[in-house]
Amino acid sequence: MKSITKKRTKAFLIDLAISTAVTFSVEYFLRKKVKNEAVHNVVTPTVVMWALEYTQLRKSGQTIGYKKMGLALTDKDNRVLSPNQIVKRMAYRDTVSTFDYMKNAKTFEKQDGAVFPHDRYAGTVVREVE
Repeated sequence: MKSITKKRTKAFLIDLAISTAVTFSVEYFLRKKVKNEAVHNVVTPTVVMWALEYTQLRKSGQTIGYKKMGLALTDKDNRVLSPNQIVKRMAYRDTVSTFDYMKNAKTFEKQDGAVFPHDRYAGTVVREVE
């Protein structure tokens, strides 16, 4: 596994832990109003993770996990991400990208792990920063 890929994995796990903690807090208040378990098991975690990720990437190009691991997300021309790119990247990663990985895991190691299929689709690149 390439260096950037390892860092991306660790960054994702950090972001997932933060998202999980926030989800538990949100669910505490939602349980009183929403009785449907599907909402609590599927919708709430996804909405919380996407909202946190979108806000952080839009503000600084980094999530907390990316900051900790010394990574930043930019577009392929090293410009600030557009809102459309962020949404396309998240949606593709959480849907189609899983099937891409099952078909051919080696596509996740191209360009030393800086560009995964969802990055290619959205026109983004993960770069190491100091």
